[in-house]
Order: sequence, then C-alpha cells, then structure tokens
Amino acid sequence: MASVLTPFSPPNWCNRLSHIPKYFVRLGNMNTPIHEWRLPNVPSGFKVYIKRDDMTGSTLSGNKVRKLEFLFADAIEKGCKNVITCGSIQSNFARSTAVAAAQLGLKCHLLLRSPEVPYTMESIESKTGKLEYKDCSANVTFEGNVLLDKMSGASMYLIPKTSKYVIDIKPRMEKLADHIKNETGEDSYLVPIGGSNVVGLYGYLTAFQEMISQGLLEDFDDIVFACGSGGTAAGLSIANYLNQSKLRIHAITVSDNKQSFIDHINDTLKEVGLGDSVCANDIIDIVDGYKGLGYGLSTPEEQEFIQSVSRSTGIILDPCYSGKGANGLVQELSSNPDRFQGNRILFIHTGGIFGLFDGKMDSYLKQRKHPEPVVLWKELDDLLI
Repeated sequence: MASVLTPFSPPNWCNRLSHIPKYFVRLGNMNTPIHEWRLPNVPSGFKVYIKRDDMTGSTLSGNKVRKLEFLFADAIEKGCKNVITCGSIQSNFARSTAVAAAQLGLKCHLLLRSPEVPYTMESIESKTGKLEYKDCSANVTFEGNVLLDKMSGASMYLIPKTSKYVIDIKPRMEKLADHIKNETGEDSYLVPIGGSNVVGLYGYLTAFQEMISQGLLEDFDDIVFACGSGGTAAGLSIANYLNQSKLRIHAITVSDNKQSFIDHINDTLKEVGLGDSVCANDIIDIVDGYKGLGYGLSTPEEQEFIQSVSRSTGIILDPCYSGKGANGLVQELSSNPDRFQGNRILFIHTGGIFGLFDGKMDSYLKQRKHPEPVVLWKELDDLLI
C-alpha cells in the first residue's frame, strides 16, 4: 500500500503552518475547469463564474475527494486496514469514502444517520463483550449515494437521525474500531463528519493553489460556496489569508449555524498555529438563512431553482449543497450586493449530484407542469386510423 503514497510538497505560503502532511494519494481528476456561468436572475453588473469541482471524478465526484487524498494517505501511512466515517444516509462524503476505500483496497465502515428503518443497526454490547448486529438490509432503499455505498462494499451501520457527532457518533466509531481490532487484529482510521479536520484541511489549501494557477487572484473578487461541515470553508479562508489576497470568501450554510462554523474555523486556526494571528470573523463571511427546511431537506421553490438552472445552463446542482449555495448567491446578489468585494464572482460547485437520485426530485417533477413535453410518440399511420 505504501506504493500509492506520493510525497506532498506544500505551496510556499503554507510553510508557516503546523501539521503539514508528508503524503497524499492521487484520487481526483485535477485541475477542474473554471468557466463563465449564465446563472439565471443574477443582477446586471455582476459576472458569475463556476469552478467545476463536481468534475473531480465520476463516482468520486465533488469536493470530498480533495480531503480524502490526504486522509487516506494518513491512514495508509499509519498502517490502517479499515476506515470508519459517518454522515447522513445520503452523505456525499460517506459515498466518496466508500469508493476511495475500494479503489485503495481498504475496508470501509459507514455510520449513517437514518430516519427510515424500524430497527437501527446500532452496535449492541452483548454479555460476552462482543458487538452484535441485526441485518436490516431489507429495510433500506438502495438509491442515490446509498447505492454506491453498497456497490463499493461498505459496511453500513444505521443510527438515529438525531445522533450528535461528539456525544453519540464518535463513541460508536471508537467502539467499532475496538471491535474490529479485537476480531481481526487490524487498526482502523477514524474520519470525522465531512473529513473536516486538520488533515483534510490541506485538500482545499492545495485547491486554492490550483486556482491561483488558473488566474484566481487576478480575475475574481469573491469566492462563494455551500458550507456543510466547515472543512472547505476553513481551507479556503486560511489559504486566502496566507496569500494576503483581497478576495472575499463567502460560505453559505446548508447545515448548523454561523457560530458553529466560526468555532470550527477558529479551532482549526489554533491547530495549524495561526490562532494568535487571526480569527475566523476576520477571514470569512458566513452566510446564514438558506438551509430552508434543514440539512438534506428541500422546498418546492428550491427544487424549482435547481431545475431552472439545469434547464438554462446545463449545470446540474444537487438539493443538499450546491443548489442551496447557488440559490443563496443569487438572492444575496439581489438583496445585499454590498456584501461582495466586487462584481466578479467565482462559485465553487462542490458536487453532490448523486443526491438527485434519492427519489425526491422524481416526486417533485411528477407533480408539476412542464414546458417541455413528455409524449407518447405515434406514427403518422396510427394517427390517421
């Protein structure tokens, strides 16, 4: 496995940071393109461009793969044969982790928050001290990201939807790691939600360097993206700060709230040795107000926005992340234009397309009227009969 490790040479502007990784593994298709985006309803005077991180791979699609290149390298360097992570039932990060693990020959274990099954496949401590499980595969619908989790051979452990990472999920991950160690003698590598830790941070530090080579500092005034776990926000804002750039970074929240992301970025700044130099409020604009019904939930208006963008631009957004992020961008450009540094906006499409295949958009599309026809073709002879 060590043969897949590639020595990591950080950009010069990263040299003052602590916890610089030694290696990464090549998983994604970099450099993803940047091009103009005719996003509907953008006010005149603004020009919007898009960074296509939805094109980092096919089944590895999205921003998550950038973090995983460093996280899997760390796991392999430490001799771990198993990777354990967590997320919602349709988690993009969990899916990317499962696919990457299969590519690299590691075993993947996913703790997934789910409201849909009568019996959650939680770990149960038996009298013998071993963990026991009840297989509830028959109760799971293998659609969207869950289908790819299963196809990639991941073990899935369904836990209550309301589970909190620190008090509920992390202890279960640790217990599962202990169980695997006792049963197989193999070590496990635990990855937090979204891969948003000091190791995964380097995914978007290096992405910033990639964008510099694409004209980022000369061609744009603002960067906008959807923010789910805070890792991309931390990476981009710290990179922007270290480059002393005049760009303004805007993270549109799709889960949690502004303060939780401020706290996460401040903790990250302390971990990399910048805590005494700067704080999160100085380097990023966290934009609340666009998560709608909540994380992973969509309103008909949000679904209509997603379809209107795909119909008019050919860019496919997802309902959990990029759809809400782009919707927030359009609304902020109209209602709060002074929030932006200038008029050249770069939106980072962080992926998530498989979230469109969980069945929710199907229900929405069947319920609305379409300007484009869906008709049963009949030959002319049939029509004349």
